[in-house]
Amino acid sequence: MLNQIIKLIEPKKFEICFKEEKIDDDEYVIIRPTYMSICAADQRYYQGLRNREILEKKLPLSLIHESVGKVLYDPKGEFKQNQNVVMIPNTPSFNDEDIKENYRLDSLFRSSNIDGFMQNIIFIRRDRIIPIENIKENVSVLLELMSVAVNAVENLKKVNITSCNRIGIWGPGSVGYAVYIILKQYFPNSKIAVIGTTREVLNYYPLADEKYLITELKNDFMIDHAFECVGGEKSEKAIDQIIKHIKPQGTISLLGVSEDPIRINTRKILEKGLTVLGNSRSSYADFKKAIEILKNDDIQENMEKMISEIVEINDVNDIYTAFDKDINNQFKTVMKWNL
Repeated sequence: MLNQIIKLIEPKKFEICFKEEKIDDDEYVIIRPTYMSICAADQRYYQGLRNREILEKKLPLSLIHESVGKVLYDPKGEFKQNQNVVMIPNTPSFNDEDIKENYRLDSLFRSSNIDGFMQNIIFIRRDRIIPIENIKENVSVLLELMSVAVNAVENLKKVNITSCNRIGIWGPGSVGYAVYIILKQYFPNSKIAVIGTTREVLNYYPLADEKYLITELKNDFMIDHAFECVGGEKSEKAIDQIIKHIKPQGTISLLGVSEDPIRINTRKILEKGLTVLGNSRSSYADFKKAIEILKNDDIQENMEKMISEIVEINDVNDIYTAFDKDINNQFKTVMKWNL
C-alpha cells in the first residue's frame, strides 16, 4: 500500500513523501487519521525555534502527535472497520514494571524521534489505539492533551499529601485548562485558583473558584500545591512566584517546557521542604482515564471551548494555513484531515 507522508524538511517547508508499506505483523492496525491538533512542540519545529543541531538531526520529520482516526483494516478483526479510535503517540519497546512508559528512555514518540501522524494512513501497534464512543470527533482529538493532565494529577496523588484545600495553576493556556478540568474530577472539594497574565484568558475559566492576575497576588495568598503550565523563559518567574506562595511541604508539578535552562531557587525549595515533580507526555492508562472523563457531556462542552479554530486540510497549502493561524489562536488549532 502506497502511503503519503507529509514531512517538514526545513522550517516552514513541508514536502509530500511516498512510502510503500504493508502489514507483515498482525499486531499492527491500519488507521486513517480524521482530526489532528497542533501542539506548541509542532510549532517550534515549524517556526525553526529549536536548536539548530536538533533541527538538523530530526528533520525531515512528519509532525503532530495529537490525532484520532478510523480503523481501515485490522488483520485480527478485534477492531471494526470505521471504528473511531484515539492513537497513542508514545511507543515503548518493551514492558518495564518499574518505570512508566512515557518516562522510559527506550520509548519512541510520534513527531519527536519517529514520524508523527501527518500521513494518509497510519500503521500502528494495536496496543497504541483505544476505541472511543459517545465523544464528538472534533473534541476527541483533545484526548492526548487531557491524558497529559491525567498523568500529572496522578503523579500528585502518589505523593503523600496531607492537605489539599487550595491548588494553584500558573499558565491558563491549553495545558493549564486541561489540568483544571482534570483536577476538578480528582479533587472536587479543593479550591482551584487560576493565575494568569491577562483577564481575557482568565475569562475562559467561568467555573474556577478563584482567578487572579500575577500582579494581584497578596503576600498572604497561599496554596497547598501548584501546577506550572507556563513553559519557556516565563516559567522561571512563574516558578519563583509559586515558591513564594506555596505552603511548606507542598508539591510543585512542572508541565511547561523550556527550550533553554532556567534558574530555580533551590534554597527556598529546601527551606520549605517542597517536592518538585516533572511531568511529560502520558501512557495508555492515562488515555483510558481521559476517555472516561471526556464521556461526560458537560466536560465535552467545556473542553470544546479550547478549540479556537478548525481548519479543513484538503492539500498541503491548507497545512501552512493551519500552522500560520495557530500562532495567533488563543488555544488549540484543530485540522480536519481530508488528505
